[in-house]
Amino acid sequence: MSDLGTILTAVVTPFDERLRVAEEAFVRLLHHLAATGSDGAVVAGTTGEAATLTDEEQLALIELAVRERPAGFRIIAGTGSNDTRHAVYLTERATELGVDGTLVVTPYYNRPPERGIIRHYEAVDRATDKPIVLYNIPSRTGTNMGPQLLARLAELEHVVAVKQANPKELQQIEGLALYAGNDDLFAPTLELGGAGGILVASHIVGPQLRRMVEEPQRRAELDASLKDVYETLSITTNPIGIKAALNLLGFAVGGLRLPLVEADQREVEAIRAMLTRQGLLAGGRPVASAA
Repeated sequence: MSDLGTILTAVVTPFDERLRVAEEAFVRLLHHLAATGSDGAVVAGTTGEAATLTDEEQLALIELAVRERPAGFRIIAGTGSNDTRHAVYLTERATELGVDGTLVVTPYYNRPPERGIIRHYEAVDRATDKPIVLYNIPSRTGTNMGPQLLARLAELEHVVAVKQANPKELQQIEGLALYAGNDDLFAPTLELGGAGGILVASHIVGPQLRRMVEEPQRRAELDASLKDVYETLSITTNPIGIKAALNLLGFAVGGLRLPLVEADQREVEAIRAMLTRQGLLAGGRPVASAA
C-alpha cells in the first residue's frame, strides 16, 4: 500500500434542494466510506463536480474534509485546472488546509504540447510539499500522457503517483505508484502490483473492493461479480449514476448542477435493479448495512 492508501473514493459532493453544498451529508459520507473499506477520499474531483464549484466552495469543502475526516483517513484534494495559475493557487491553498496530497488532472480543452504539460506540472510541484498524483484521462481532457512523459514527470520532487484512466497505458512507471482510474481497471491494476484505485463504486460496494485487495486468490471472482455495478454506474455520465444510487440507498446527496442533470426514469430503474441484484436494496428499501 502506498502512503496514500489502496482504495481512495472519488467522493461526490452532496447538494441540498437549492443545490448548495450539503455539509452534513458530506461528512456522513466520509464516515461511511471509512467504515466500508476506503483508506481515503479524493475531494472536489470530477466525481465531486469540481467544474461547477466556486473556488470558495471547493476550498471550504476541502477544509471541511480535513477537519471532519475519520481518524487515519486520507484526504486528497482535486486541484487540477487548464489554467496553470489556477492549479497553482488551488494546490497552494489545499496544502495550507492540511491535505495529504493533491490530484492534478492533465490540462484539458486547450490541449498543451508535452513541453507545456511539463511546465504546468513543474509549476504545481513548486506550489506544494505534499504528494501529487497525476491524472491521465484522455477521454475527458483530449490529451494522453504516455509512458515516456509520465516517466519524465516522475522526476519532479513531489509527483509520486498516477491515476491511470487509459486502459491502453495501464503499466508500471518507475518512480510512480499506479492507481486505477476506472473501477473496471482496479483488479488489473492490483494484478500488475499497482498501489490501488481511485474509485467510484467504492461508495456502495466498498467491502467487496476491499476483499479484492485482501483476498487475491478470489480477486477474479469478486471482480466478475461487480461488473454489473461498474457497467450500470456507467449508464450515463459520471457522477449522475452514483448520485442516483446513493439517493436510492438513503444518503440524500441531492441533484447535480447544470450542465449535468439527474438520472432519468430509465436510468434510475436500471440502477435500482442493480442495487437489488447486489443485495443493497430489498423491497425497494436499503438493507440495514447499506446506509
